[in-house]
Amino acid sequence: MAWGVIDGVVLGLGLWAMLVALPALRRPRLEARLAPYLLDVSAAAREEVERSSRNGASAFGALLGPAAASARTSLLRWIGGEQSVAARLRQAGSARTVDAFRAAQLAASGLGGVLGLVVAGALAAARPVAPLAWVALAFVVGLATFAVCDLLLSRAANRRLARIVEEFPTVAEMLALSLSAGEGSHDAIRRVARASSGELGRELRGVVADVGLGVPLADALQRMARSLRIPRLALFVDAVVGAIERGAPLAEVLRAQAGDARSERKRELLEVAGRKEVLMLVPLIFGLLPLTVLIAVFPGVFILRSGL
Repeated sequence: MAWGVIDGVVLGLGLWAMLVALPALRRPRLEARLAPYLLDVSAAAREEVERSSRNGASAFGALLGPAAASARTSLLRWIGGEQSVAARLRQAGSARTVDAFRAAQLAASGLGGVLGLVVAGALAAARPVAPLAWVALAFVVGLATFAVCDLLLSRAANRRLARIVEEFPTVAEMLALSLSAGEGSHDAIRRVARASSGELGRELRGVVADVGLGVPLADALQRMARSLRIPRLALFVDAVVGAIERGAPLAEVLRAQAGDARSERKRELLEVAGRKEVLMLVPLIFGLLPLTVLIAVFPGVFILRSGL
């Protein structure tokens, strides 16, 4: 009876796949026909082309694609944190979308769960393991893998933001030099973006690209500052936008901001050095000092006990 049910399900799916593959039933919709011509101006068109390329390759994809997409959307909504993930992806400089990151995260969690089952099976070969322990181990490993993926994203975002903060004084001084030479704000930013090879130069190249598409320079800079969420960079953008709107001199302001950024960086380095100095006392007190006392005292104790 069980094999008969399985054979019936397989036969039904095969017949449905054959019906869906018929040309009369696969006529493209108007949205699918127009989407390839609107890729540059419409996000919905890009999603339609991606969905068609993903689900249209097979009849089973066309059959199960909507249900899988709905299940994935519901799961991502249940997990939550889309805005936080989107902000960290932007700060990390990643081109992946939130859905792509969550899908990779869920896939890694599934692989972690499988690894947990494999470990439980290896343990069961040595000694009996309850089935509930198998499930618990797989769940714990999958949950840990999910958390590790999120932690790695946060770490990548923090590292990139730290590099941008380190590059800011140099970029600000280069902008001040270009402005002092008589260039306008847009030309100075374009020159510095072209000459810079760091992460902040990459962000400025994005600003220049947005301006080339017709976005006002002030709006492009403010969008960059809002997405990165760096206080020092936000002050820089406010100064540049204010100078653009009021026509005020900007070179001296940028030099002052670069000096302030260097002073703040120096203070942070001194604080880090102070914390490291305290940590360096741990091996000195608990390692080198007892060893030195032992080396100095042990020969005398040995001589006294031997009676020499």
